[in-house]
Amino acid sequence: MILRRTLLWLMGGRVAAVTLLLGSAVFIQLHSPGTFPIDPFFALIGLTYALTFLWALTLRFVDRAPWLVDVQVASDALIVAAIVHLTGGVASYYASLYTLPIIAASTVRSWRGGSSIALLSSVVYIGLVMAQYSPASPLSGTVPLAALPASRVAAFTVTLNVFGFFGVAALSGYLAEGLRRTGEQLEETSTQLADLQAFSQHVIDSLTSGLATCDVEGRLLTFNHAAEAITGLTSQEAIGADVREALQVPGILAQMVGYATPPPPVPRMEYQFARGDGRNIELGMSCGPVMTPRGAAGLLFTFQDITDVKKQEREARAQHRLAAVGEMAAGIAHEIRNPLASMAGSIQMLRQELPLTEEQSQLMDIVLRESDRLNETIRSFLSYARPQRGSAAEMDVRRVITDTATLLENNAEVTARHTIEVDVPAVPLRYHADEAQIRQIVWNLATNGLRAMADGGRLRLSVRSSTGGEHGMVIISVEDEGTGIAPEELDGIFQPFRGGFARGTGLGLSIVHRIASDYGGEVRVASRRNEGTTVEVLLPLTPVAAAVVG
Repeated sequence: MILRRTLLWLMGGRVAAVTLLLGSAVFIQLHSPGTFPIDPFFALIGLTYALTFLWALTLRFVDRAPWLVDVQVASDALIVAAIVHLTGGVASYYASLYTLPIIAASTVRSWRGGSSIALLSSVVYIGLVMAQYSPASPLSGTVPLAALPASRVAAFTVTLNVFGFFGVAALSGYLAEGLRRTGEQLEETSTQLADLQAFSQHVIDSLTSGLATCDVEGRLLTFNHAAEAITGLTSQEAIGADVREALQVPGILAQMVGYATPPPPVPRMEYQFARGDGRNIELGMSCGPVMTPRGAAGLLFTFQDITDVKKQEREARAQHRLAAVGEMAAGIAHEIRNPLASMAGSIQMLRQELPLTEEQSQLMDIVLRESDRLNETIRSFLSYARPQRGSAAEMDVRRVITDTATLLENNAEVTARHTIEVDVPAVPLRYHADEAQIRQIVWNLATNGLRAMADGGRLRLSVRSSTGGEHGMVIISVEDEGTGIAPEELDGIFQPFRGGFARGTGLGLSIVHRIASDYGGEVRVASRRNEGTTVEVLLPLTPVAAAVVG
């Protein structure tokens, strides 16, 4: 491709030189008729045009047949020799035209090509001059012998021209070789630069953190793939937009935009980001100046979606806090049960043996009832704080759902305004676990749903399997149409004694969360105030889950 492009320039230069030569010949002929033979001269110019057209047709073959290039420049040298012969030979003013094919050969074939054409031109030129001074040569008639310069002058002219031929060949070859090497180095450097740019772009796009840069005025310049995934914005939407609006940058970071000098360092910020799809996430963002030799050229923003991380941190803090308090509280609760049982037993015996008034009897009933309620609270707490290792076995989760629905339909809390729906697969859904714990999960969630619908509503119990992930999941879902949970309360619903109902111990969801965690699962809650709540318990279908209770 490079050779063809060079030859195209060569052909264009040849056409330009011949056209200039034609114009000068016409001008000389008009002002000095008979200066040189007009018909052969114009015939050579026409031949040059014809050969140039022929070389253009063979241009696509030069890569496979490089000798065509040698033929071109050799033909140019011979045509120049013919022009020099027609215009006076040793006395011709056109002898300098020999340098054109020499330069062309050096450009295409480097110094070797230039030296070869310089040698050919020298031989042809010397032979031409010698023929002029030989009476027996057929070429001697072009210029009368008497009109030729002295032989010493001719020898000096020939020597000077031949020296010039080789000098031009050496100089043009050196320049062509240098140009070629420079071109190769430039091409290699350009390739390396392109590879480096591509590699840098790949590195930037492979980052798991969002990366964006903006100029000093706050217009976004770059936006990598991770930034698109985190924010929900495409590069086309982000680039050119104001960074403060696109990334919803909080005040202290937004103040950094527009600094002519490097702004002071700002600590990492964490803030709420509203995506275009309506989902709110938490971003952790750092910002710093983009420094160049001329100073700060803009700002660099790196950010991550820390929504899950913050959730895990909150859960970890709750777990650590509960682990310490739970151990102590479990011991205290266990110790309370013994005197509580003694007190309840004593009150019951006294009630049976002593003659009591109606008011005294009611007071003792209250004591016994409250003792039972306190004992139930302690039992639930101990179940949460010190879970008993059950007996794991293969079970059908569908049966747990249907049995729980049957029990709920006969529960005193269910009225005619309540509707209980069950949605289970048509085929058995096997899971290896302690059936009592799975029943406790469903019962706790279902009773919470009923209590949230004091005025009635639909309670839906369902179970399904999911093949997503490495081993799949069993998903137990309980959906109600009750009062719902406020967004600010969602993070604390699994903490003990945070119940929102008049009846209950406040440990139902805590026990559900603990059992699901023991099986390597998780609990997901979606709720809207005064619209209802959906709780999903995801239990992985892995042998590791069963090992917790095995």
